[in-house]
Amino acid sequence: MRVQKSPAPALLSLLPLFAFLITLLSAHPLQAGKNWYGFEEGIARADAEKKPVVIDFYTDWCKWCKVMDEKTFSDPAVESYLFKHFIPIRLNAESNDAVSYRGRQLSYATLTRSFGVRSYPSLAYLDRKGDLLTIIPGYIEKEEYLRILEFMNEELYLQNYDFQTYLESGKKVSRPD
Repeated sequence: MRVQKSPAPALLSLLPLFAFLITLLSAHPLQAGKNWYGFEEGIARADAEKKPVVIDFYTDWCKWCKVMDEKTFSDPAVESYLFKHFIPIRLNAESNDAVSYRGRQLSYATLTRSFGVRSYPSLAYLDRKGDLLTIIPGYIEKEEYLRILEFMNEELYLQNYDFQTYLESGKKVSRPD
């Protein structure tokens, strides 16, 4: 009589691997909050809707990118304002995946360099015509980020309104509907 071994010990030995994969996938920046757009889809949508763009340049190893996801982008007020007034795009700055931008084929890494991004996280702001306005590097807390989003959405930069003056004015960030 042949005794059949149970597959349970073999499956149990794979549990740490499955736990690691689940942790890795759940920590990925694209998992936070609403689904951000990929680069080409986001640019096309922004062009069609005539909306400004926010590009989050991140890397998988960046601690502050993950903190920004957890504490800033996942905040309901930030998420609501961002998705209502902008086309939010996420871009892995070290990816070699190809993307088409303004008639050129570039890797995400090359595109990141062409935007002048040197640290992570970095947020690029494009106007309604798709032109780069500015890049803000580093972690930003949710309240300050709401102020930045409002400043950019209201196009106060077109009126030569200084952002520091705007911050000091004490103007409250309007909450979305």
